Amino acid sequence: MAKDEILLVARILMMVLFVLFGWKKFSGFDATVASFAGMGLPLPMLAACSAVAAEFGLGLAIVLGFLTSPIALLLAIYTVVTGFMGHPYWNVSGTAQVDAEINFYKNVAIAGGLLLLHLTGAGKYSLDALLR
Repeated sequence: MAKDEILLVARILMMVLFVLFGWKKFSGFDATVASFAGMGLPLPMLAACSAVAAEFGLGLAIVLGFLTSPIALLLAIYTVVTGFMGHPYWNVSGTAQVDAEINFYKNVAIAGGLLLLHLTGAGKYSLDALLR
C-alpha cells in the first residue's frame, strides 16, 4: 500500500471512535448533558455541544480530509484535555482505576496519532488535495 492509501485508512480508523461517540452524544444529548453535569463540568450544556461538534463534526472533517492539519492539532489537544477530565485514574481505585487508566492512556496514544496526522496532512485522497 502506498503512503496516500495508508493515510486515508489511518484517517478513517482514527476517526471511527470520534464519529461514533460524537453521534451517540448527539443522539442522546440529554443524557450527555446529564453525564457532564454529573462529572461536575461547568456549563454542561455548552460542554456537550462542544463535545458533539469536536467529535462528530471535526471527526467527519478529518475522514473527508478537510483542513486536516489544523483540525488534527485541535483534536489532539481536545483528546488530551478530555483524558484529564474524563478519565482521572489518579482519583479512583480498584477496577474503576484500571479502566480509567487504560482509557486515559488510549487518549494519549490517539493524541500522538493526531499529531502525526497534523504533520503529514491528509494525503492525496482528501478534500485538502482537491482544493489546492
